[in-house]
Amino acid sequence: MADTDCLHEAFSRRAAQSPRRVAVSCGTEQITYAELDARSTVLAERLRRCGVGRGSRVGVCVDRSICLVVTVLAVVKAGAAYVPVDPENPAGRVAHVLSDSEVALTVAAIRTADALADWSGPVLWSDADESDDPTAVEAPSEAAEPSDVAYVIYTSGSTGAPKGVEVEHRSAVALLERAGELYEFDELDVWTMFHSVGFDFSVWEMWGALLFGCKLVVVPAQVTRTPALMLDLLRRERVTVLSQTPSAFRGLVAADAAAGPPAELSLRLVVFGGERLDVAVLAPWIGRRGDSSPVLVNMYGITEITVHATHRRITAADLEHPSVSPIGVALPGLRVEPRTADGRPVPDGEPGELFVAGTGVARGYLNRPELTAQRFVVLDGQRWYRSGDSAALVDGELVYLGRVDRQLKVRGYRVEPGEVEARLLSCARVGTALVTARDFGDGDVRLVAYVAPPPAPDPVAPTEAELTAAVADLPGYLRPSRFHVVDDIPVTAQGKADVDALVALTETRPATVAAHTAADPTATAVKAIVDEVLVRDVPVDGDLFDHGATSLSLARVIAMVNNRFDLALTGAELEEPTIACLSDVVGSTRRPGALQEVGG
Repeated sequence: MADTDCLHEAFSRRAAQSPRRVAVSCGTEQITYAELDARSTVLAERLRRCGVGRGSRVGVCVDRSICLVVTVLAVVKAGAAYVPVDPENPAGRVAHVLSDSEVALTVAAIRTADALADWSGPVLWSDADESDDPTAVEAPSEAAEPSDVAYVIYTSGSTGAPKGVEVEHRSAVALLERAGELYEFDELDVWTMFHSVGFDFSVWEMWGALLFGCKLVVVPAQVTRTPALMLDLLRRERVTVLSQTPSAFRGLVAADAAAGPPAELSLRLVVFGGERLDVAVLAPWIGRRGDSSPVLVNMYGITEITVHATHRRITAADLEHPSVSPIGVALPGLRVEPRTADGRPVPDGEPGELFVAGTGVARGYLNRPELTAQRFVVLDGQRWYRSGDSAALVDGELVYLGRVDRQLKVRGYRVEPGEVEARLLSCARVGTALVTARDFGDGDVRLVAYVAPPPAPDPVAPTEAELTAAVADLPGYLRPSRFHVVDDIPVTAQGKADVDALVALTETRPATVAAHTAADPTATAVKAIVDEVLVRDVPVDGDLFDHGATSLSLARVIAMVNNRFDLALTGAELEEPTIACLSDVVGSTRRPGALQEVGG
């Protein structure tokens, strides 16, 4: 691998070296490097016959599967940039990304067709006969250059619409080449692809595995939501390299602690990224498994600087300073420095905005020249990205302090509150909206919305149903898990929204509506637990994740249910994440006599 490579070129060379090695597995299916290379080449030829070539952008709407990896490889082999969309996102969001990025066409699987319900552009169905492919003038077979865009990933936008970040091949290759030197990745490693293809952490996971000849295990969606299943996958697949947001790892830590004696794992490296790492969350893990097997590494980065920019090994000694979030030093080829708003360096120990320069800095925002000029700046003849993150240099290492602007991090996703607020303000009965993040305990961070009706002699407050409908076409991570309707948004003496005052005004638990479960004491008790954890009235048949649940909050629900019914459930028993299903599981596994105890 070299800076003069494109991603697919580095992959094809690796495939030629290890053709029979398993490249990707998902569930019971697997594919070798030779097969992956061949299948992606065939699909790339189909794309060229549909007019896709160098400089094109192609949407990718494929679920977690081997087909997803084949498709991404095929797009870059055709010379184009892939624009990934998560099929689990609302159809309106998917259509906006595909339209805004002006894709030539979208590659999808038939089983993800519902996600394209609002998309009217051409679609190539990867698992259908090519006789149905869109017709166009065949593109010339012109190879991409390292300076060409490899992918465009969309992040939350402060103006109410997501924005696309253009990242070139050479930036992604440089990241993996330098990280490979640090962590000695080789073909004996087994990586997981845990994160959504629409989240830039997936770039590190997928290409990191493929460019070093490793096995990539694509993690099914249900497994990512159930820490006990994820722990079993790590053991069964003998995973050696795991990437996690701290929020996701909290659930894994809890599942590991609940599993009795530590299960034997093959992990040698756990990489944290995507959001602030509070080292205290690692105390139970380090207490059980130590800090050297696996090695724990915190890597700071964002989409605009190609996933990761710094690295710092976390050890047991860091637990002595739980309030510090260390992000370490820059990766080779990058400069990461705290600076003032106008780009001047700040003295050691003083906070400043992180500016990043070097090989990882993206091309910019797609079709947004003004925003690109604001965030990508030239200082002393070098191009820097203004991250909006605050940090300080202490004893030669960077310490993360938080956001300079309003941007939030929720389970690794970047959230611009303005995007969510804009949707809420589209509701006629909303005059003011404020969205912030709250920790509901144990690092279970969710969005909370505060809304007030417009000024009127006799204002009519919006209903929760209206507010839920206003954000229904946003991805799950952008939907508030709780709505608070207030008379007005209080402000501080400086004229800023007083979030502390809002929390004090609304710090009440919802009344649990259990009349329809009164005939079933088990369901009543389970519903009460769910409502307590999610801080809302959840329908018995409602999908918990659609009502604000996260993997962390689900783990808390399971723990409370186990305590209440004297069980040892892991969450893996649930066929669907609903109160009804959980109640059925409890009813079928509880010991005799438990029903009377619950009713008492």
